[in-house]
Amino acid sequence: MYRITKQFEFSASHSLDYLPPEHKCHPLHGHNYIVEVVLESPGLDENGFVRDYGELGALKDFIDGKLDHRHLNDVVPGPTTAENIARFLYDFASGLWPEVAAVRISETPKTWAEYRPEGHR
Repeated sequence: MYRITKQFEFSASHSLDYLPPEHKCHPLHGHNYIVEVVLESPGLDENGFVRDYGELGALKDFIDGKLDHRHLNDVVPGPTTAENIARFLYDFASGLWPEVAAVRISETPKTWAEYRPEGHR
């Protein structure tokens, strides 16, 4: 199995106002997010790629236009947890490229959340 990844970045605000008021994620706050899309394929295309990295610019355009410098509560359906944002981006990316196996998102340098549907290792 071949695997490629590409990272993207964006900055945005959100609040998890359904959490108790004393929870640090309850009030309005922001993050500098890192998104990593993972594509997998058992074989390579005629050019020797899983997918040409240049094609993945469509995900950058989506992130820049829909998420960057936005309030995520107004954009992402459901709670704006890292887990749910990863699923939101997976749904977009997998609609473009069948090789998408997972999307990871980081809110801080030491934390990552990943959405990977069952059947993908």
